[in-house]
Amino acid sequence: MTIVDLDRGILTGTRPSPAPTFLVSQAVGRADLDAYRALRRDVFVAEQGIFDRDDSDRVDDDPRCVVLVARATDGTLLGGVRLAPAVEGRDIGWWSGSRLAVSTTARTHAGIGAALVRAACARAEREGALRFDATVQAQNEGLFRRLGWTTLATLDVHGRPHAQMLWPIDRAQRLADATKAVLGSLLLDLGGAHGALGGAGFVGDDAAPVPGSDLLAACDAILPSMVERDPEWAGWCGVLVNLNDVSAMGASPVGLLDAVGARDASFARRILRGLRAASQAWGVPVIGGHTQLGVPASLSVTALGRTDRPVAGGGAAPGESLRLTADLGGQWRPGYTGSQWDSSSHRRSDELRALAGVVPSLHPTAAKDVSMTGVIGTTGMLAEASGCRAVLDVAHVPMPPLHAATAGDWLTCFPGFAMVSAERTAARATLPGFVDTSVCGRLTEGRGVGLRWPDGLVTSAITGPVTGLGPTGKDWS
Repeated sequence: MTIVDLDRGILTGTRPSPAPTFLVSQAVGRADLDAYRALRRDVFVAEQGIFDRDDSDRVDDDPRCVVLVARATDGTLLGGVRLAPAVEGRDIGWWSGSRLAVSTTARTHAGIGAALVRAACARAEREGALRFDATVQAQNEGLFRRLGWTTLATLDVHGRPHAQMLWPIDRAQRLADATKAVLGSLLLDLGGAHGALGGAGFVGDDAAPVPGSDLLAACDAILPSMVERDPEWAGWCGVLVNLNDVSAMGASPVGLLDAVGARDASFARRILRGLRAASQAWGVPVIGGHTQLGVPASLSVTALGRTDRPVAGGGAAPGESLRLTADLGGQWRPGYTGSQWDSSSHRRSDELRALAGVVPSLHPTAAKDVSMTGVIGTTGMLAEASGCRAVLDVAHVPMPPLHAATAGDWLTCFPGFAMVSAERTAARATLPGFVDTSVCGRLTEGRGVGLRWPDGLVTSAITGPVTGLGPTGKDWS
């Protein structure tokens, strides 16, 4: 610490941070990996005698395996850990950490093991993990618990007591809290003397039945920041999300209304250009709206659809199966990697129009369009509206190829076109050939959303209601 540092601390009242004495980074190249494996042999073979000659296994040969190492400022290797997908084949969002080793000469060096564990947790979440676990020796259980891990089970591995530990990943919960949690209290008074918002059986639905008619109306606003950043795409999405909402209720779209705000006519034209392109692609006319210039960028679109048998977003029952039907084609929208999947802009008009027939073909007891809360959050909304808990079988959820999207991103993004539906009996639907569909879960008693993994463990993704709007009250008997 220099005199300048000391003076700065006196003047500001803050204690200068000491210079770091080690750095955690990803192992790069054969030399780093060889040094890490040599350290493992020193610890697990020579020192602890857990393995006879070598502790290498299939994880070391997995090209997806990530090795993190801690090095002193002079480059000396102090410790390391590895993490990798827990199952072979497509990464479904289940990662495991293992082979945490710290050099005997560095164990008095405070915090190396903890720093490696924290770095592994952060890296697992960055890789799209929704489950991250580790099986650790019993003497290390306390360290992991202090870092926020929970103990799932105790077991013997290689004749030594171990604990199976789980790192809590709350990605889906945080997304639901940020986008939907306030709706129940915020919208409580809108029903007023007219009853529940949306009408009996349609509380919080994707669209609302228009009383005294066979019309449905859906309305969505596009984030102002998105309108400002990418006005043509915002116009396209204004149509996309509203037609998805109408389609989720089994209706055929008949018209669109738009409300556009822009700083000038030139910017308004860019928004309307995207809206017009989508209107033409889906074959649904813009029949009216409102335009205001000299204001910050904004866009809201309303879609009208027609059906005499609307499908509610709730009213399903425990024991019913959950199905995801999605268009997996496409890619991330440039600038929105991990949050917006563009499955529509490359589709022909006949393909886009065919999507309106998906929900009616499935004959579901309930259905919802996957919104900005992602597959997990939208499943939670359907479950909440049905007075149930949902459990998703992660390995059976339709997903794009691994190189295109991680499991964590796919299950929490806006996916373009995707419908979550509930069914009493297996659907025998004829769907567009470019659409993937699979039963991938079940409704049970309780609240929230759980994720079931191939080993049978169910982890909690969302702990309670998503919106607070509660069950629809629909009687499906």
